[in-house]
Amino acid sequence: METMKAWRCRSSPDPVEKRLFLSTAEIPKPTITDDQVLVETYSAALNPIEHKILELDLARKLMFRSPVTPGMDVCGRVAGIGNNVDSFRVGDMVYGACDGVFGAGSLAQFVPISKHSIALVPKGLEPDDMASIAVVGMTTYQGLKPHVKAKSRVFINGGSGGTGTVSIQIAKALGCHVTTSCSTANIELCRSLGADEVLDYKAGDLAKQLQSKGQVFDLVLDNVGSPANLYKVSHTFLIPSGNFVQVGGGMSLSDFRRLGANMMVPGFLGGGKRKYTFVTAKANAACFEQLAAWMQEGKMRAVLDSTFEFDDVPKAFARLKTGRARGKVVVRAWRIQGT
Repeated sequence: METMKAWRCRSSPDPVEKRLFLSTAEIPKPTITDDQVLVETYSAALNPIEHKILELDLARKLMFRSPVTPGMDVCGRVAGIGNNVDSFRVGDMVYGACDGVFGAGSLAQFVPISKHSIALVPKGLEPDDMASIAVVGMTTYQGLKPHVKAKSRVFINGGSGGTGTVSIQIAKALGCHVTTSCSTANIELCRSLGADEVLDYKAGDLAKQLQSKGQVFDLVLDNVGSPANLYKVSHTFLIPSGNFVQVGGGMSLSDFRRLGANMMVPGFLGGGKRKYTFVTAKANAACFEQLAAWMQEGKMRAVLDSTFEFDDVPKAFARLKTGRARGKVVVRAWRIQGT
């Protein structure tokens, strides 16, 4: 039986970076179904949702087998194809999204992925860069594309993190006028990515800064989930037909209660007065093909906060959990030592 190296996460009350362990022998190399592709991982990127889910007590008990292999973003080489796969060949470089803790994660030497969840990597583009845009690009693209058109005015809450840096560029590629928020130290980064206006949340109450502009925005894309009252007051800066689109936030009990209230409580009972959408993105090849085209055309670029070798995954999660990453945290898995 062929085996592979993979990072696993045990079930325990400790922080995720203390529960991760590198398994080097006992994990079988994955088999694939007729509609899957086996990808040899070159690069994987981390997402906050992964450590947030793994550190939920209820999730550990009810949602996951133990141990699990994290990792949702992947870029790598096709090592095998299923009988129904005709759009990829062994040796192709591909990128996309895998199941992570819900199935097979990318923090492994090999990962099986649906043929519908990957796309070819254009020649000349780097694995680290492509892995970094996969899940955040898919999520924000699906949050923006149905609701905007050229010259739409968009506010992106949280422009300097892994999601925000990609969101700004996607909105600009779609022809939008972009206002975003970040801390003082990251203003120039957001401007360099194409933001037309940047609000410094450290300079004053963010909601009040937005309210001072009047009802000018067609869409709010919230990557952060704070300030907590942002949706409730969004009618003061969103046009009447505007949309408040949530793509990120916390995982505490109060965060879940607020999400439920945002979705269910009408304005006349104290809820928000604009349309609210919580994005549950679904991987599809067309989305990844579009993102790859924008990367090749120079309309998007990767923003990497840091890169870690495969042996240093706990350090990568520790960096991500600081909340201070400017762009994406990436793990390089290519040429895993000893394989």
